[in-house]
This record gives sequence, structure tokens and C-alpha cells, in this order.
Amino acid sequence: MPMAVSEPVATRRLALDCRTLLDHRPSRGVCGCCGALRPRYKRLVDNIFPEDPEDGLVKANMEKLTFYALSAPEKLDRIGAYLSERLSRDVARHRYGYVCIAMEALDQLLMACHCQSINLFVESFLKMVRKLLEADKPNLQILGTNSFVKFANIEEDTPSYHRSYDFFVSRFSEMCHSSYEDPDIRTKIRMAGIKGLQGVVRKTVNDELQANIWDPQHMDKIVPSLLFNLQSGEGTESRSPSPLQSSKKEKESPAELTERCFRELLGRAAYGNIKNAVTPVLMHLDNHSLWEGKTFAVRCFKIIMYSIQSQHSHLVIQQLLGHLDANSKSSATVRAGIVEVLLEAAAIAASGSVGPTVLEVFNTLLRHLRLSVDYELTGSYECTNIGTKIIKEHEERQLQEAVIRTIGSFANTLPTYQRSEVMLFIMGKIPIPGMHPTLPSTGSGPEGNRMIQVMLLKSLRQVTCGFQTTNMLTALPNSFLDPLLSFALQEDAEIRLLVLEILVSLIDRHDNLPKFSTISIISDISVLKLKVDKCSRQDNLFMKKHAQHLYRHIYLCCKEQSSVRPHFEKLYSLLALISMELANEEVVVDLIRVALALQDLALSSEEMLPVYNRCAVHALSSAYLNLISQLTTVPAFCQHVHEVIEMRQKESPYLLPEDVFIENPKIPKTLEKLEGELLFQQAKITEVLGGSGYNTERLATPYVPQFTDEDRLSKRKSIGETISLQVEVESRNSPEKEERTPAEEITFETLKNAIVDSVGVEEQEKERRRQVVEKFQKAPFEEIAAHCGARATMLQSKLNQIFEITIRPPPSPSGTITSSYGQTQSRSVPVYEMKFPDLCVY
Repeated sequence: MPMAVSEPVATRRLALDCRTLLDHRPSRGVCGCCGALRPRYKRLVDNIFPEDPEDGLVKANMEKLTFYALSAPEKLDRIGAYLSERLSRDVARHRYGYVCIAMEALDQLLMACHCQSINLFVESFLKMVRKLLEADKPNLQILGTNSFVKFANIEEDTPSYHRSYDFFVSRFSEMCHSSYEDPDIRTKIRMAGIKGLQGVVRKTVNDELQANIWDPQHMDKIVPSLLFNLQSGEGTESRSPSPLQSSKKEKESPAELTERCFRELLGRAAYGNIKNAVTPVLMHLDNHSLWEGKTFAVRCFKIIMYSIQSQHSHLVIQQLLGHLDANSKSSATVRAGIVEVLLEAAAIAASGSVGPTVLEVFNTLLRHLRLSVDYELTGSYECTNIGTKIIKEHEERQLQEAVIRTIGSFANTLPTYQRSEVMLFIMGKIPIPGMHPTLPSTGSGPEGNRMIQVMLLKSLRQVTCGFQTTNMLTALPNSFLDPLLSFALQEDAEIRLLVLEILVSLIDRHDNLPKFSTISIISDISVLKLKVDKCSRQDNLFMKKHAQHLYRHIYLCCKEQSSVRPHFEKLYSLLALISMELANEEVVVDLIRVALALQDLALSSEEMLPVYNRCAVHALSSAYLNLISQLTTVPAFCQHVHEVIEMRQKESPYLLPEDVFIENPKIPKTLEKLEGELLFQQAKITEVLGGSGYNTERLATPYVPQFTDEDRLSKRKSIGETISLQVEVESRNSPEKEERTPAEEITFETLKNAIVDSVGVEEQEKERRRQVVEKFQKAPFEEIAAHCGARATMLQSKLNQIFEITIRPPPSPSGTITSSYGQTQSRSVPVYEMKFPDLCVY
């Protein structure tokens, strides 16, 4: 009987030992013979596979396996290992139906289980996905990718310290570049690669324990793969740049999917990761020569600027500027492409585009503008790789225009005070005769300096477009306005026109400029709907300080024989805008005097102006007087101006803008002497305006511009020209006008004598020092002591005199006493006997 009892126990123990052995060391032969001894998790896994793979997963048995995994999570790793083993065997035997069933089971287990043991199961899962991605069959690659994407969307409860995604980044990037023969299958593989990269980013970007996906080794694979697919679908219609808009996923193309993935990647980039994300974009555009086409490069950076956080925009701008510096020796088309991208990026980034280094941005752009001018003048430059490179002039011109537009685009993003700083900064870069005449020279000569002046003034014009300030006095200091006005007197017509355009942009604060783009006689200015505000106190101070400078430059610009129609149109705009933006009663009087002085200028035979210029000045004067008479609303003044214009229309239409400022001016060959009713009469205007309260004494005084040394200095044709100056020793601000020293003429001989005299003075000083040293070295001690004693005695006597003058007895509250000689002297009273007022005692 005891033997009968122990026999079942031994049999049961043997079965358990076999089960343990089979559980830890699975053997297919033994499992096949002893199916009843197989572990339960293996039997559950085997039961999900049908006999015919076309029947699909056995759902009832799958539910049992899922319930078992949730009930015994410690078995998950073994379930995963066994499924991986079966999948590897099925892949090797080309039983792809069972492969799909195994992956479906893995996906369902992943979605259901979120326990601490999930990490070991994930390792088996990733091993199976890797096996599928390594297969040659596109369907298996796509199947593995889809499973990985599902896994990437799962938020794990426990971190993983040892998991690596390097293989997946490399493999998915390779799939993005697939060149499979069948275009449909190729598209599917590429889309699978894009989705896989998207899954890797989602899985790793927010997990600090994972490998950093932002490292250059990963970004150098991910970003070019995305750009390759984005470029391949460039012919397809792109979505709106706004990331808030979503597209229907009915049939998404690789380019659309790529753009969405690229936006998601950039949207997750933190401050420190922007550089690693943008650098591969720059390198891709360089390697594939995509800057020259501009379109794709602009599209890429539009995506970048719309996708990243707005406070990081300036980092992208700085990288583009650095890349522009790195390509300073590249072709003009490449540099122009980078500048165009900067232009678009700055427009998108708005106020955050420039960042903390405002002036450095403009300094970089101005440096490349000057570099382009130097290249254009020399015709070539040295390149380290290919030797001397020949320059195409039209390409450099296109680059220069692109840089100027970009400068304006950046300036539009700045507040008023920063834009004023930029204007001063650019003005400091312009070579000005007599002030800062040279920039770092490259041997380009006067023509190079002229081109630099033109380009920088064009840049300044772009910066001043739309510039509006409430305080003209602080926004336009002397350090900016004086150099600018000096350019208005140069003989170069293009430079003068640029200066006038800049002045007009600065003064126009209510967008009235388009209404004065052409010169014409307007019978009723109310149709223009002008915006006129009362002149503020700051504007009055500005005009009090700078009005005479403006008037003088307007007058002298009209005297230039090289002035043409655009110059006169800008002069008319300038006069009109001053009348509306900066005019008080005194300014209005002065403007009328200037207009009458222009009429006298056109009549004068001493100026030797061409006939066209005389007619143009007459037309300018009549158009402006017609405008200012209606602005003053003095009926008698308006009537006089109207009568003169009517008389000109009948007898001399060539004195009016309608016949002068047209494509083919209708002017006579010679201009006869004008008089009487064809001219505006200063006495008549003074009389009618005096009745309305205007200053008749000032109105009756003809305007005469004050010529200064600045005018002569600005008329220099070249920066290196030598001229004689008249220098007044007395300061202009001195109130003692009558005590002026005569002006000293400084010529070449004067300067030469001054240099020779200074050399003689230095020689005399050296000789005196030598004699002093020799005296102290060779003279007897008694002589040296007597000499020093005499000096000490003289010093002491001087000090005694100073003390006698400065030191007086303290004032005595007890009053003064009279000496016997009748002189008053202070009586010395001790302090304790002095009587102080009550308010002084405490």
C-alpha cells in the first residue's frame, strides 16, 4: 500500500520537472511529442493561429491570451519571446499569413497591457519589427512600420533606460529614399518611412531617458529624408503655411505627409535644439544647389518659421546670417537665394525676428552689400577651391536689390526707437565728403564710393518706408539729418533723388504721400481727403531748429541743372508734406517766401538754367502756391493765385505742371521775359495775408538762402579733391557778434608752414630740456640751492598774497566799529559773547 501511494506523487513530480525543463528550454521535437506538457502561455499562443492563415486571428483564443497576460503580467516577456520565435520561423519559411497574425496579436497585447513588465515584452516586439524591416519584401517592411507606429502612440507607464532606436532611424530614413521600380509600391515604402520617422520622434522627443533624437547624428538622417520627399512632391499643390489648418486624409501624398511630419518635428523643438534642426536644412540646400531656384528654399523656411515657437525665430535668422557669411565666396545667385529666404523669414517672424543683436543683423547685411559692390567693380574674386571666379554684373545687381529689400523687411519689424538707431547706424556707414570719407577700401576708387553711397542710401530709403514718430526732434537728431541734407547738394542726380525720397518718407506720418505723387493744379483739395493734424510742440521745436536747413536745400536742389522730372515731383511732395505735417503760422509764411524765391530763381538770368528747368521751377512754384493758398483758407490769397494760373493757362501754359511734367514736355526753345499778371506778386500776397493776421514784415522780406561751408563741402565731385576752406574762429553760438576775428584763409601753403613751425617748436623744447638737465649735472651745489631757494621764496610770497586776499575775519553779529581814521573795521567778539537770533539757537 505505501508503494501505491508514492507512485502517483513521483509521477506528478516527474511531469512538473519536464514541464519546467520545457518551459525554460523549449525543444520543438519534445513539444510535438508531449503537447499536454507544454506551458499554458505557449498553448494559448498556439491557439490563436488557425490551421488556414487566410481565416485570420482566432478572436476567442486571442481574448483568452489577453486575459492571461493581464492576470499574469510576469509571463509577458515569455509570451513575447515565444511570439518572436514563431514569427522568425514563419518569415524564414515564407509563411506570411502567420506573420501578419503574429503581428496583429502583438499589437493587441501592446494596446491592452500597461504594467511594469511591459519593457521586456517591448524588447521582443521591437526585435520582431526589426526582423520585418530587414526583410526584402515591401509588404513586410510596411507591416513592421505600421506596428511600430501603433507602438509609438502608446504612452508607457515605466521608463526604459536601455532601449535604442538608432536602427529604426537609419532604416526609416533609408525607406524614405526608396527607389523601388514600381512607382505605387515605391510611394508606399516612402510613406511608411516617413510615418516611421514620425513615430520615432513621437516616442523619443519628450522622454529624457531615451537617446536624444536632436543629436546631429540623428538629425542628419531625419531632416534630409524629409526634405527629399518634400522636394519630390514639389509639383503637387502645397497646403497653406498655417499649421492650424488640417487636410483631409483621404489620399495623402508623400509630400503632404512629409510636411505634416516636418512641422511636428519642428514644433517640438526647444530653444537648444533649433540649431541642430536647421543646420541639416542648410546643408541639404547647399549639397543639392537649391538656393539658386529660391522657391524650394523659401518654402522650407516658411515651414520652419511657421512651425517653431515664435520666441525662437531669431535663432533661425542668426543661422541664416551665419550661413550667408560662410557663403561670401559663393556665386551671386546662391547669396541672393539666402537673402531672399532671409527676406521671407523676417516677414513671418515679425517683431521677434531680429532678436537681441539688432545692429549686428544690419551690419552683416550691409557688409555683404559692400562686398557685392566690390565684386561688381573688380569683376572677379579669389576662391580657395576654384581659383579666380568671374562675376556676372546683372547677378550682383539682383543680389544688391535683394539685400536692400531684406534690410527694409527687417526694419519694418522694429519699434520706432530701434529703427532710429538703425538709421543712424546706416548713415554712419555712408562715405560723406569731409566727415567720414572712407570705408575699408578695396581699391575701387571714387566710383566704388559713389556706388556704396547709392546702395546705402537705397537701404536707408527702405528703412524709412512707413517710419512714423510723434517726436521728430528725437527721432531725427543732428547726427542723422545734417549728413543726409549734405547729400542733397551733391552733383549726382541719383543721390539727390534718393535723399529727397528719404526726407519725404520721414515727414509723411499720415500716408498723404500718394496724393502728391504727381504735380498738378488742383482746383479743390478737399477731393484729396487729406489728413491734417495740428502741429505739436515737438514739431514746432523741430522746425525752429531745422526749418532753414530744409528751405535752403529745397532752394539749392531747384538750382541744379541736372534735376529732372522725378526731382521736381519729390520737391513738390516735400513742400506739401511740410505744409501739412509740420506747419505753424511762421512755417507757412516761410514756405510762401520760398515759393516766391523759386519764381525769382527761374526768372534770374545769372543762374544759366536750361529752359526746361526754368519752366519746371515756375510750374513747381505755381502748383505749391495753389496748394498752400487753399490750406490757409484766405479767400483773397486764393483768388490772386487763381487769377495768375488762369492767365498762364491762356498765354503761357508751359509755366504750369500740366505742360511740363509729362512724357513730352510742351516747352518753347527760349523763354521770354515774364512780367505782370503771369507772375505771383509778393506785395499783393503780403497785403492779403497781412489782413488775416500773418507777419507782413517777414512776408515782405524776400527769401535768400544762407550759404555755408557745408554747401561748398557737399559740392565736391570726389572725396579726394583738395579745396580751400574759409574757417571762422569764433563759435557760431557766441552772442558777441561785433567781436569777430577776420576769417583766416587756409591753403596748402598755410598747412605746410604750420607743419614746419610745429617741428621747430619741438626742437626748441628738446634743447631747453637738455640745458636744464646739463645745469643740474654740472653746476655747483650752492648755485642749485640758491636757485631753488629763490623759487621757494617767490612761491611763498605769492601764497601770502593769496591768503591776505581770501582770508577775512568772520562777520560779527555785534556789528562794526569805526577807527580813529574814520574807516570801519570788524570788532572781534568771542563766540560765547555773540548774540544769535532765537531761530538760530537749538
